[in-house]
Amino acid sequence: MSIDKLELSIYSVFKIFGKGFIFDIAVGLSFLFIYIVYLTLLPSSWIGKKIDIITNYSILSLSFFVVLFSFFAEFPFWDEFNTRFNFIAVDYLIYTYEVIENINQSYPLPIIILVLLSCILIIFYLLNKNEIFKTAFSSKPKFSNRIAILFVYLLLVVSLFSILDNKKAEWSSNTYENELSKNGVFSFFAAFRSNELDYDLFYPKLDKKLAYKIVKSNLLASDENFSSTNYDDISRYIYGTKEVKPNIILICIESFSADYLKEFGNSENLTTNVNQLANEGVFFKNMYATGTRTVRGMEALTLCVPPTPGNSIVRRQSNNSLFSIATVLKQKGYQLDFIYGGDGYFDNMNTFFGGQGFNIIDRDRGNPLSDEISTTRTTIPDSEVTFENAWGICDEDIYKQSLKKADLESNSNQPFFQFIMTTSNHKPYSFPNNKIDLKQGTREAAVKYTDFALGQFIKQAKTKKWFSNTVFVIVADHCASSAGKWEINVDKHHIPAIIYNLNTKNQKIDKLVSQIDLIPTLFGYFNWNYTSSFFGKDISKMKTSDERAFLGNYRTLGLLEGTTFTEINDRKKVNQYQWNSNNKTLELQHFRNNSLKNKTISYYQIASERFKNGKMKVKLIN
Repeated sequence: MSIDKLELSIYSVFKIFGKGFIFDIAVGLSFLFIYIVYLTLLPSSWIGKKIDIITNYSILSLSFFVVLFSFFAEFPFWDEFNTRFNFIAVDYLIYTYEVIENINQSYPLPIIILVLLSCILIIFYLLNKNEIFKTAFSSKPKFSNRIAILFVYLLLVVSLFSILDNKKAEWSSNTYENELSKNGVFSFFAAFRSNELDYDLFYPKLDKKLAYKIVKSNLLASDENFSSTNYDDISRYIYGTKEVKPNIILICIESFSADYLKEFGNSENLTTNVNQLANEGVFFKNMYATGTRTVRGMEALTLCVPPTPGNSIVRRQSNNSLFSIATVLKQKGYQLDFIYGGDGYFDNMNTFFGGQGFNIIDRDRGNPLSDEISTTRTTIPDSEVTFENAWGICDEDIYKQSLKKADLESNSNQPFFQFIMTTSNHKPYSFPNNKIDLKQGTREAAVKYTDFALGQFIKQAKTKKWFSNTVFVIVADHCASSAGKWEINVDKHHIPAIIYNLNTKNQKIDKLVSQIDLIPTLFGYFNWNYTSSFFGKDISKMKTSDERAFLGNYRTLGLLEGTTFTEINDRKKVNQYQWNSNNKTLELQHFRNNSLKNKTISYYQIASERFKNGKMKVKLIN
């Protein structure tokens, strides 16, 4: 499946299969643990009895099923993510409803189960044919011999697991070769154990005062002032004149890569409505998502902070009452709504948004809100749903919820802010029939439907009395795919972002910017006065020397500035690459730019330190 992406040589083949074999041995032995303990402790008089036969077949059937299921499951996971099981698979284990429904709607599950059972029957047939069970049920080794075998087994397992670490499989600069060298089950449990990564333990650091100095020198615009002389306070005064407070509808589109737009060379005619909105609004042509998951996009858009290692802040403990866009919006008197077409329990979204002061509108499948937050939750009723899949209601339906809420809230004296999270552009890529000229089931069809639904929404919004005083922010959470040769693939972070109906002339902005800059820029267009603790900056104030983008995944973090991409990872290693945007390649540089190295370390070190030590916390204004 990946042979065309490898740099094959005798050495690399030896490395891939050699390292992989060692990890496979370790996992294979661990699967035998329960069975070997049973065989050791089984009284000799019970060997070959009915209870022994039933127990043997039961343990082996379960073991074969788990082994075969994990084996087959790696193929679709690899097809989508180009990795062995990782933290995404861990998340899938937690949110069973969405995952089981997604699998059921995406794959022929009955056929898969039938194939698994058939494989198990074939295995048992071969074992019986070779009289393996006959020997097992008649042999009665001494207890001392069984204890000796158990001792050797345990010694081997403990030895292997004490020296093996998933990082030991990462020997190549080619990510595909590293992932092929791993074992999926081993990788799964490695991700489970390290669901959060402590920056201080795993990443390169600078002296804290120096790191803060570097960050603060890069945050401050020419007309801004810090609100404190404390070295570890990044809050600063943002000055504006003649404030305006329009309604704001932020539409976060699932998996919407810039590559789908005509502006970036796409000729499939999938995004006619987005193309039109880009031409009529403020279009950010060179914006990059901070991560590869929805929760990373939410984190970037609400907290305006670089991606910290491990889980997104959206999914972490103690993430309520953080300095966020909600802090500023509440100061300006906005009503806040988070609208999601599935159950916001997924990925901890309700806890996060509710903890910042948003009201929740979701499908509510019975998962209660956290006791730690106080918010209002409105369930989207079945009667208002025309189509729904594993992830939630279709985009047309969620936009109807937005229109309904906007009609209600526009009658008050308060402006409203909506954060809408769409789901249609997600596997199994299903949506209502007879909406577009492509059949369901492909990413391209889902993109075209997503664009169609957005176009319908804007068309309907234009008929509302509140439309003229409403600004629409349209942005992707992340790209459709993050896979590639490098640990971080820069081109797989390029996303479209549009501010529409701003009552200003349409423009296309070519500056290299980050997803975390979008909302501070929006506030800048409104000429707002406020105190900011955002890492994001107003793009309209950026000089060429300020342009940069933060890119990360679960373990690796990077900063793109100009054509230099600086990358740090959880092995305390720093790499720098030359980014070629024309052919979308990274070339490793052997002469390091220390200034960019220190800037990269500083941003991620300080962002991590501020969340860990509670410095992102504020008291929400009610």
